[in-house]
Amino acid sequence: MSRIGNNPIAIPGGVTVGVANGAVNVKGPKGELSAALVSYVSANVGDEAIVFERANNSKAARANHGLMRALVQNMVSGVTNGFTKELEIIGVGYRAQMKGSTLVMQLGYSHPIEYTIPSGVTVKVDGTTNLTVTGIDKQAVGQVAANIRDYRKPDHYKGKGVRYKGEYIRIKQGKA
Repeated sequence: MSRIGNNPIAIPGGVTVGVANGAVNVKGPKGELSAALVSYVSANVGDEAIVFERANNSKAARANHGLMRALVQNMVSGVTNGFTKELEIIGVGYRAQMKGSTLVMQLGYSHPIEYTIPSGVTVKVDGTTNLTVTGIDKQAVGQVAANIRDYRKPDHYKGKGVRYKGEYIRIKQGKA
């Protein structure tokens, strides 16, 4: 019995949800998202809620029951509120700036790093060291933030690099 999969998803005002051709479409004030349904899981859309049911009790059906519910819940949250990830750049001379739809970063390498922002995601640079990644697709926002962080992960000896806001880096002691 899936605890997550059995919970209905409340549909807020201004959001329309439809199921057609094996896909769930969610449209709201911030945009529109769609996800394909797994063959073992069906979605029933009511006036105020979406309920997911699985076809049988197989292992795959049980696993995908909660997954589909969580994905659609994230879609509903995304089209109403959106998602945000904040990054901070720490290090002497480390900085970032936007040039059109390209993020240009100086991260201590001999060359600047240029990262093209995918569609559906926006990156805002506050000052030169604070980045805010926003969008309606939770997976895309998290992936863009992870890609930016991967260019210079935080160093465990000096703490320099790109980190999530509020991320704790345990600083190791160097040679004595």
